[in-house]
Amino acid sequence: QVQLVESGGGLVQPGGSLRLSCAASGIILSMYTMAWYRQAPGNQRELVAAFNSGGSTSYADSVKGRFTISRDNAKNTVLLQMNSLNPEDTAVYYCNAVGIRWPDRQYWGQGTQVTVSS
Repeated sequence: QVQLVESGGGLVQPGGSLRLSCAASGIILSMYTMAWYRQAPGNQRELVAAFNSGGSTSYADSVKGRFTISRDNAKNTVLLQMNSLNPEDTAVYYCNAVGIRWPDRQYWGQGTQVTVSS
């Protein structure tokens, strides 16, 4: 069974930081492109950051310089460090995995809420 379980969301003040974790089971991370998406009410789900097995990363323009995607091999997790948060970052954040050899194999976590508010 494939599972992606997000954690680390919560309420934070503007300018604060959060670290999201995506614990993966049932897949080998090196065979998947991992990414974080987010969706705010009334908005489309958007790509925030992506991490490839080769180590390259990409970010949405809105989060460049503030967010960092990484992995913890020992824990089989993908991380998203979020700094300098602002209210526009408020959304449900989802972990995503897409197979490299079989891109039709795509999995989603259930999401974790991030709220940035005073």
